Amino acid sequence: MTFADLHRIYHQPFFDLLKQARAVHDEHWTGNEVQLCTLLSIKTGGCSEDCGYCAQSARYTTGVQAEKLMPKEQIMERALAARASGSTRFCMGAAWKGVRKGTQKFDQVLDIVRDVSKLGMEVCVTLGQLGAEEATDLKEAGVTAYNHNVDTSPEHYPNIVSTHTFEDRLSTIRHAQDAGMSVCCGGILGLGETIEDRLKMLEVISNFNPQPESIPINALMPIKGTPMGDNEVVDSFAFIRMIAVTRIAVPKAKVRLSAGRTNLSREAQALAYFAGANSIFYGDKLLTAANPRANEDMKLLRDLGLAPQAPNPEMEAPEATEGRPLMPCCTEEHACEMEKANGCC
Repeated sequence: MTFADLHRIYHQPFFDLLKQARAVHDEHWTGNEVQLCTLLSIKTGGCSEDCGYCAQSARYTTGVQAEKLMPKEQIMERALAARASGSTRFCMGAAWKGVRKGTQKFDQVLDIVRDVSKLGMEVCVTLGQLGAEEATDLKEAGVTAYNHNVDTSPEHYPNIVSTHTFEDRLSTIRHAQDAGMSVCCGGILGLGETIEDRLKMLEVISNFNPQPESIPINALMPIKGTPMGDNEVVDSFAFIRMIAVTRIAVPKAKVRLSAGRTNLSREAQALAYFAGANSIFYGDKLLTAANPRANEDMKLLRDLGLAPQAPNPEMEAPEATEGRPLMPCCTEEHACEMEKANGCC
Protein backbone atom coordinates (compact mmCIF):
# COMPACT_ATOMS: atom_id res chain seq x y z
CA MET A 1 0.00 0.00 0.00
CA THR A 2 1.04 3.58 -0.55
CA PHE A 3 1.27 6.24 2.13
CA ALA A 4 -1.74 7.99 0.59
CA ASP A 5 -3.80 4.79 0.86
CA LEU A 6 -2.82 4.29 4.47
CA HIS A 7 -3.42 7.93 5.37
CA ARG A 8 -6.93 7.78 3.95
CA ILE A 9 -7.71 4.52 5.76
CA TYR A 10 -6.30 5.67 9.09
CA HIS A 11 -8.22 8.94 9.20
CA GLN A 12 -11.65 7.41 8.77
CA PRO A 13 -14.10 7.76 11.65
CA PHE A 14 -13.05 5.23 14.31
CA PHE A 15 -16.00 2.86 13.93
CA ASP A 16 -15.83 2.96 10.11
CA LEU A 17 -12.16 1.94 10.36
CA LEU A 18 -12.97 -0.91 12.74
CA LYS A 19 -15.79 -2.10 10.49
CA GLN A 20 -13.47 -2.21 7.46
CA ALA A 21 -10.70 -3.94 9.39
CA ARG A 22 -13.10 -6.55 10.75
CA ALA A 23 -14.38 -7.31 7.27
CA VAL A 24 -10.82 -7.87 6.03
CA HIS A 25 -10.05 -10.03 9.05
CA ASP A 26 -13.12 -12.22 8.56
CA GLU A 27 -12.26 -12.69 4.88
CA HIS A 28 -8.80 -14.08 5.63
CA TRP A 29 -9.03 -15.56 9.14
CA THR A 30 -11.70 -17.94 10.41
CA GLY A 31 -12.13 -19.94 13.58
CA ASN A 32 -11.76 -17.13 16.15
CA GLU A 33 -8.23 -18.31 16.94
CA VAL A 34 -5.38 -16.41 18.58
CA GLN A 35 -1.72 -17.40 18.32
CA LEU A 36 -0.02 -17.63 21.74
CA CYS A 37 3.70 -16.79 21.65
CA THR A 38 6.17 -16.89 24.53
CA LEU A 39 9.20 -14.59 24.37
CA LEU A 40 12.30 -15.46 26.40
CA SER A 41 15.42 -13.33 26.72
CA ILE A 42 18.21 -15.90 26.41
CA LYS A 43 20.94 -13.24 26.64
CA THR A 44 20.02 -10.09 28.55
CA GLY A 45 21.76 -6.70 28.72
CA GLY A 46 25.17 -5.46 27.66
CA CYS A 47 24.16 -4.66 24.07
CA SER A 48 26.54 -2.33 22.20
CA GLU A 49 23.72 -0.65 20.26
CA ASP A 50 22.27 2.73 21.31
CA CYS A 51 18.55 2.22 20.56
CA GLY A 52 16.97 5.03 22.56
CA TYR A 53 14.10 2.92 23.91
CA CYS A 54 16.01 -0.14 25.06
CA ALA A 55 16.78 -1.06 28.66
CA GLN A 56 19.38 -3.58 27.46
CA SER A 57 21.80 -1.08 25.92
CA ALA A 58 25.15 -0.96 27.72
CA ARG A 59 25.16 2.80 27.15
CA TYR A 60 22.33 3.49 29.60
CA THR A 61 21.89 2.96 33.34
CA THR A 62 18.56 1.18 33.66
CA GLY A 63 19.13 -1.45 36.32
CA VAL A 64 19.39 -4.23 33.74
CA GLN A 65 22.62 -6.14 34.28
CA ALA A 66 24.59 -7.75 31.47
CA GLU A 67 24.29 -11.52 31.52
CA LYS A 68 25.85 -14.38 29.60
CA LEU A 69 23.90 -16.62 27.27
CA MET A 70 21.45 -18.68 29.31
CA PRO A 71 22.45 -22.36 29.60
CA LYS A 72 20.61 -24.65 27.21
CA GLU A 73 19.14 -26.69 30.06
CA GLN A 74 17.40 -23.61 31.49
CA ILE A 75 16.11 -22.57 28.07
CA MET A 76 14.67 -26.02 27.48
CA GLU A 77 12.91 -25.89 30.87
CA ARG A 78 11.32 -22.58 29.89
CA ALA A 79 10.37 -23.89 26.47
CA LEU A 80 8.70 -26.97 27.98
CA ALA A 81 6.84 -24.76 30.46
CA ALA A 82 5.67 -22.51 27.61
CA ARG A 83 4.39 -25.52 25.67
CA ALA A 84 2.59 -26.83 28.77
CA SER A 85 0.87 -23.46 29.28
CA GLY A 86 -0.47 -23.46 25.72
CA SER A 87 2.10 -21.44 23.77
CA THR A 88 2.44 -22.43 20.15
CA ARG A 89 5.47 -20.29 19.23
CA PHE A 90 8.61 -20.01 21.34
CA CYS A 91 10.62 -16.87 20.65
CA MET A 92 14.20 -16.43 21.87
CA GLY A 93 15.82 -13.00 21.98
CA ALA A 94 19.46 -12.10 22.56
CA ALA A 95 20.78 -8.60 23.26
CA TRP A 96 23.42 -8.59 20.55
CA LYS A 97 24.15 -6.29 17.65
CA GLY A 98 24.24 -9.40 15.49
CA VAL A 99 25.70 -12.88 15.10
CA ARG A 100 28.55 -14.23 13.00
CA LYS A 101 29.02 -17.71 11.55
CA GLY A 102 31.82 -19.65 13.20
CA THR A 103 31.61 -17.89 16.58
CA GLN A 104 30.98 -19.80 19.78
CA LYS A 105 27.83 -17.89 20.65
CA PHE A 106 26.28 -18.55 17.24
CA ASP A 107 27.10 -22.25 17.43
CA GLN A 108 25.48 -22.35 20.88
CA VAL A 109 22.33 -20.72 19.53
CA LEU A 110 22.14 -23.22 16.67
CA ASP A 111 22.43 -26.08 19.16
CA ILE A 112 19.63 -24.59 21.28
CA VAL A 113 17.39 -24.09 18.23
CA ARG A 114 17.84 -27.71 17.15
CA ASP A 115 16.60 -28.96 20.51
CA VAL A 116 13.71 -26.47 20.86
CA SER A 117 12.55 -27.32 17.34
CA LYS A 118 11.91 -30.91 18.49
CA LEU A 119 9.20 -29.81 20.95
CA GLY A 120 6.46 -29.35 18.35
CA MET A 121 6.27 -25.55 18.65
CA GLU A 122 7.11 -22.92 16.06
CA VAL A 123 10.59 -21.50 16.75
CA CYS A 124 11.36 -17.79 16.43
CA VAL A 125 14.61 -15.98 17.20
CA THR A 126 15.69 -12.36 17.29
CA LEU A 127 19.47 -12.00 17.33
CA GLY A 128 20.07 -8.59 15.75
CA GLN A 129 21.68 -8.15 12.35
CA LEU A 130 21.94 -11.23 10.18
CA GLY A 131 24.02 -12.13 7.15
CA ALA A 132 23.07 -14.54 4.38
CA GLU A 133 25.13 -17.46 5.73
CA GLU A 134 23.85 -17.06 9.27
CA ALA A 135 20.27 -16.93 8.00
CA THR A 136 20.74 -20.18 6.10
CA ASP A 137 22.21 -21.89 9.16
CA LEU A 138 19.31 -20.77 11.35
CA LYS A 139 16.78 -22.05 8.84
CA GLU A 140 18.52 -25.43 8.64
CA ALA A 141 18.65 -25.65 12.44
CA GLY A 142 14.86 -25.34 12.62
CA VAL A 143 13.94 -21.66 12.92
CA THR A 144 10.40 -21.00 11.73
CA ALA A 145 10.48 -17.19 11.85
CA TYR A 146 13.04 -14.44 12.34
CA ASN A 147 11.97 -11.33 14.25
CA HIS A 148 13.47 -8.03 13.18
CA ASN A 149 11.34 -4.91 13.57
CA VAL A 150 11.80 -1.77 11.48
CA ASP A 151 10.60 0.17 14.58
CA THR A 152 9.50 3.39 12.87
CA SER A 153 9.65 5.32 9.60
CA PRO A 154 12.89 5.61 7.60
CA GLU A 155 12.84 9.37 8.21
CA HIS A 156 12.48 9.12 12.00
CA TYR A 157 14.83 6.16 12.42
CA PRO A 158 18.07 8.22 12.81
CA ASN A 159 16.45 9.91 15.83
CA ILE A 160 16.11 6.50 17.51
CA VAL A 161 19.47 4.82 16.91
CA SER A 162 22.85 5.78 15.43
CA THR A 163 24.78 2.51 15.63
CA HIS A 164 23.08 1.01 12.57
CA THR A 165 20.86 2.26 9.76
CA PHE A 166 17.36 1.61 8.52
CA GLU A 167 18.94 -0.02 5.48
CA ASP A 168 20.73 -2.47 7.79
CA ARG A 169 17.30 -3.51 9.05
CA LEU A 170 16.04 -4.10 5.52
CA SER A 171 19.14 -6.12 4.68
CA THR A 172 18.63 -8.48 7.63
CA ILE A 173 14.98 -9.02 6.69
CA ARG A 174 15.96 -9.77 3.10
CA HIS A 175 18.56 -12.33 4.20
CA ALA A 176 16.01 -14.07 6.42
CA GLN A 177 13.48 -14.26 3.60
CA ASP A 178 16.06 -15.44 1.07
CA ALA A 179 16.95 -18.29 3.45
CA GLY A 180 13.32 -19.41 3.51
CA MET A 181 12.38 -18.22 6.97
CA SER A 182 9.17 -16.38 7.69
CA VAL A 183 9.68 -12.84 8.88
CA CYS A 184 8.15 -11.29 11.98
CA CYS A 185 8.47 -7.54 11.43
CA GLY A 186 6.62 -4.68 13.06
CA GLY A 187 7.25 -1.48 14.94
CA ILE A 188 7.04 0.51 18.15
CA LEU A 189 4.58 3.32 18.80
CA GLY A 190 5.56 6.12 21.18
CA LEU A 191 9.13 6.84 20.03
CA GLY A 192 8.39 10.53 19.52
CA GLU A 193 7.09 9.87 16.01
CA THR A 194 4.14 11.46 14.23
CA ILE A 195 1.11 9.64 12.86
CA GLU A 196 2.70 10.10 9.44
CA ASP A 197 5.82 8.27 10.67
CA ARG A 198 3.66 5.36 11.84
CA LEU A 199 1.98 5.12 8.47
CA LYS A 200 5.27 5.37 6.57
CA MET A 201 6.58 2.52 8.72
CA LEU A 202 3.55 0.46 7.75
CA GLU A 203 4.03 1.41 4.10
CA VAL A 204 7.52 -0.14 4.24
CA ILE A 205 6.25 -3.26 6.00
CA SER A 206 3.39 -3.77 3.54
CA ASN A 207 5.78 -3.51 0.59
CA PHE A 208 8.09 -6.36 1.55
CA ASN A 209 7.89 -9.17 -0.99
CA PRO A 210 6.75 -11.48 0.45
CA GLN A 211 4.93 -9.58 3.16
CA PRO A 212 5.79 -10.50 6.76
CA GLU A 213 4.14 -13.60 8.20
CA SER A 214 3.50 -11.75 11.45
CA ILE A 215 3.54 -8.10 12.53
CA PRO A 216 4.03 -7.17 16.18
CA ILE A 217 2.66 -3.76 17.13
CA ASN A 218 4.42 -2.53 20.27
CA ALA A 219 3.57 0.45 22.46
CA LEU A 220 6.66 1.88 24.13
CA MET A 221 7.00 1.11 27.81
CA PRO A 222 9.22 4.05 28.85
CA ILE A 223 12.24 2.85 30.82
CA LYS A 224 13.94 5.25 33.21
CA GLY A 225 17.56 5.74 32.26
CA THR A 226 16.96 5.54 28.51
CA PRO A 227 16.69 8.66 26.32
CA MET A 228 12.97 7.89 25.90
CA GLY A 229 12.31 7.22 29.56
CA ASP A 230 9.98 10.22 29.86
CA ASN A 231 7.96 9.65 26.68
CA GLU A 232 4.19 9.67 26.99
CA VAL A 233 2.27 6.40 27.01
CA VAL A 234 0.51 5.75 23.68
CA ASP A 235 -3.22 6.50 23.62
CA SER A 236 -5.34 3.32 23.43
CA PHE A 237 -7.45 4.55 20.53
CA ALA A 238 -4.35 5.47 18.51
CA PHE A 239 -2.94 2.01 19.23
CA ILE A 240 -6.14 0.28 18.09
CA ARG A 241 -6.24 2.44 14.94
CA MET A 242 -2.79 1.10 14.04
CA ILE A 243 -3.92 -2.48 14.66
CA ALA A 244 -6.86 -1.92 12.31
CA VAL A 245 -4.79 -0.28 9.56
CA THR A 246 -2.18 -3.04 9.82
CA ARG A 247 -4.88 -5.68 9.38
CA ILE A 248 -6.15 -3.91 6.24
CA ALA A 249 -2.66 -3.33 4.82
CA VAL A 250 -1.36 -6.88 5.35
CA PRO A 251 -4.47 -9.10 5.42
CA LYS A 252 -2.69 -12.48 5.62
CA ALA A 253 -0.26 -11.61 8.42
CA LYS A 254 -0.78 -12.41 12.06
CA VAL A 255 -1.07 -9.05 13.84
CA ARG A 256 0.44 -9.37 17.30
CA LEU A 257 -0.33 -7.40 20.45
CA SER A 258 3.14 -6.99 21.92
CA ALA A 259 4.87 -4.68 24.39
CA GLY A 260 2.65 -2.19 26.19
CA ARG A 261 -0.31 -4.52 26.53
CA THR A 262 -0.24 -4.00 30.31
CA ASN A 263 -1.45 -0.44 29.65
CA LEU A 264 -4.54 -1.68 27.78
CA SER A 265 -7.74 -2.42 29.66
CA ARG A 266 -9.64 -5.65 28.98
CA GLU A 267 -12.07 -3.59 26.92
CA ALA A 268 -9.28 -2.00 24.86
CA GLN A 269 -7.77 -5.43 24.21
CA ALA A 270 -11.19 -6.68 23.09
CA LEU A 271 -11.38 -3.79 20.60
CA ALA A 272 -7.88 -4.68 19.35
CA TYR A 273 -8.95 -8.29 18.75
CA PHE A 274 -12.05 -7.05 16.92
CA ALA A 275 -9.86 -4.76 14.79
CA GLY A 276 -7.80 -7.73 13.59
CA ALA A 277 -5.23 -8.70 16.20
CA ASN A 278 -4.90 -12.49 16.28
CA SER A 279 -1.61 -13.07 18.10
CA ILE A 280 -0.22 -12.12 21.50
CA PHE A 281 2.95 -12.49 23.49
CA TYR A 282 1.84 -14.76 26.28
CA GLY A 283 3.41 -15.18 29.69
CA ASP A 284 4.32 -13.07 32.70
CA LYS A 285 7.40 -11.40 31.20
CA LEU A 286 8.36 -9.86 27.87
CA LEU A 287 12.18 -9.70 27.64
CA THR A 288 12.79 -7.25 30.53
CA ALA A 289 9.25 -5.82 30.85
CA ALA A 290 6.08 -7.03 32.52
CA ASN A 291 3.34 -8.74 30.49
CA PRO A 292 -0.25 -9.66 31.43
CA ARG A 293 -0.37 -12.90 33.39
CA ALA A 294 -1.21 -16.03 31.44
CA ASN A 295 -4.32 -16.82 33.47
CA GLU A 296 -5.66 -13.30 32.82
CA ASP A 297 -5.11 -13.76 29.08
CA MET A 298 -6.87 -17.11 29.00
CA LYS A 299 -9.85 -15.71 30.90
CA LEU A 300 -10.16 -12.81 28.45
CA LEU A 301 -9.97 -15.18 25.46
CA ARG A 302 -12.69 -17.34 26.96
CA ASP A 303 -14.86 -14.31 27.70
CA LEU A 304 -14.52 -13.21 24.04
CA GLY A 305 -15.16 -16.68 22.62
CA LEU A 306 -11.62 -16.94 21.27
CA ALA A 307 -9.42 -20.05 21.31
CA PRO A 308 -5.65 -20.68 21.14
CA GLN A 309 -4.36 -21.48 17.67
CA ALA A 310 -2.69 -24.85 17.16
CA PRO A 311 1.08 -24.81 16.51
CA ASN A 312 2.34 -25.23 12.97
CA PRO A 313 6.10 -25.94 13.16
CA GLU A 314 6.12 -27.13 9.54
CA MET A 315 4.68 -23.80 8.38
CA GLU A 316 6.03 -22.73 5.01
CA ALA A 317 7.26 -19.16 4.62
CA PRO A 318 5.17 -16.89 2.37
CA GLU A 319 6.33 -16.83 -1.25
CA ALA A 320 7.38 -13.72 -3.14
CA THR A 321 5.12 -12.37 -5.87
CA GLU A 322 6.73 -12.37 -9.29
CA GLY A 323 7.11 -9.03 -10.99
CA ARG A 324 7.29 -7.08 -7.75
CA PRO A 325 10.47 -5.66 -6.13
CA LEU A 326 11.80 -7.79 -3.29
CA MET A 327 12.50 -4.81 -1.03
CA PRO A 328 10.59 -1.63 -0.26
CA CYS A 329 12.07 1.77 -0.90
CA CYS A 330 13.13 3.69 2.20
CA THR A 331 11.35 6.84 1.04
CA GLU A 332 9.83 8.14 -2.16
CA GLU A 333 12.71 10.60 -2.55
CA HIS A 334 15.62 8.33 -1.69
CA ALA A 335 16.51 4.71 -2.22
CA CYS A 336 19.52 3.04 -0.68
CA GLU A 337 22.03 1.27 -2.89
CA MET A 338 20.84 -2.21 -1.89
CA GLU A 339 17.28 -1.29 -2.83
CA LYS A 340 18.42 0.04 -6.22
CA ALA A 341 20.26 -3.22 -6.82
CA ASN A 342 17.04 -5.10 -6.15
CA GLY A 343 15.15 -2.90 -8.58
CA CYS A 344 12.70 -1.46 -6.08
CA CYS A 345 12.72 2.08 -7.46
